[in-house]
Order: sequence, then C-alpha cells, then structure tokens
Amino acid sequence: MVKVIGMDTTQGLAHQTDEDLMRRYRDTGDEKVYNELVHRYERELYRYLARYTGDPSTAEDVFQNTFLQIHLKRGLYEDDRPFRPWLYAIATHQAVDALRKAGRRPTVSLDQKLSPSQGESDAGSLLDMLVNDDTGPLADLQEQERREWVRESVEKLPDALRQTLILAYHQDLKYREIAGILKIPVGTVKSRLHAALAKLQQMAKVAQRDGKED
Repeated sequence: MVKVIGMDTTQGLAHQTDEDLMRRYRDTGDEKVYNELVHRYERELYRYLARYTGDPSTAEDVFQNTFLQIHLKRGLYEDDRPFRPWLYAIATHQAVDALRKAGRRPTVSLDQKLSPSQGESDAGSLLDMLVNDDTGPLADLQEQERREWVRESVEKLPDALRQTLILAYHQDLKYREIAGILKIPVGTVKSRLHAALAKLQQMAKVAQRDGKED
C-alpha cells in the first residue's frame, strides 16, 4: 500500500468531498489531504486492482503507481471534475500497462453482487445471469466448474468488452462513471455489456453442444 505520511488526518477532512480534497491538494500540496484520499480509497481500489490483475503483489504495485500519478498529475485536475472516475481511469490505465509489461491479461472472479442501491449500475451478478437457469447451457456443471468456466470465458473476450464488464460487475460504478473512465458514451457502455453477455451466452451454448457430442 501507499505509505501514508503522518496519521493526523483531521476530522474536518473526513467530511469534505473527494473533489474538495483534490482541489485543495492541487492548490496546496498538503500531505494530510493526500493521505486522506489514500485512506478513503485504499481498500476499494486495491480490491478492484486485485480482481483485475489477479495478483495481490501486482495490485499493490499498481495501487502505489496510481496514487503516484495522482500526485504528479494534480496540476491537471480540473474544478468540478468527478474524482472517482478520474482515479479509476488512472488505475485502470496503470493496471493495463502493468499486465502488458508482464505479458498477462486481466483475471477476475465473477460472482460478486453489486449493491442494490446503485441504481443504473445494478448489473447484478454475472455468474447468476449466466447460469441461474437450471435448464441453461451450464446447468450440468457443478458450482466450481461454472465459476471456472465463466472466469476462463471472460478472459477470452475482446479487451474492450472485458474491461467494461469488470468495471460494471465489481466496482459499484454507474454507467456514466464507466463512460468517464473509458472515455466512451454511456450508450457504448451499455452496448459493450450487452455484447459481452451475448458472447458469453453463445460460448456457453457451444460448450454445451460440444459436451453432448463428446
């Protein structure tokens, strides 16, 4: 994790919005403000990176690099720019770069449900959507086999579809936040998710057909 400088974040900082903190850090370089942002996101962002990279050590490195970039890019932060999508955009870029250098692709677990309060981001459990039908193409597989099949199948998706899927199904991000992170229209986020699910369902049908032919 990023090494926090000092532990004297004030109660006042805890009540400020992310955007207020980022503006203040941009303007003053106050370490306490930076530390508050790190504390605020260290668990959430690390979980995302661990799922995305599939490796705790890589996730920790990417987390540190992400907040290093926040420090280096603080002068570029624009007033009223939502902080969370900006942070995730930087983190995702850092994760993609780290995996590319390592010659790896993202790996994810796919059974985490989103909070029901997330409104338009409530895409539900990917695993449930694909396998909850007892008569569906994955009905003959055991639970662990289903999870493994879904994980391996998602890794075969094109990068754009896989990246959108991970942000939608694991990070409580709204479609408009994903759109901001990936710099695409909200409609494209939805179409990518639709395309990803359609591909996975088609792959499941092929797997079922091939299994019956064996």
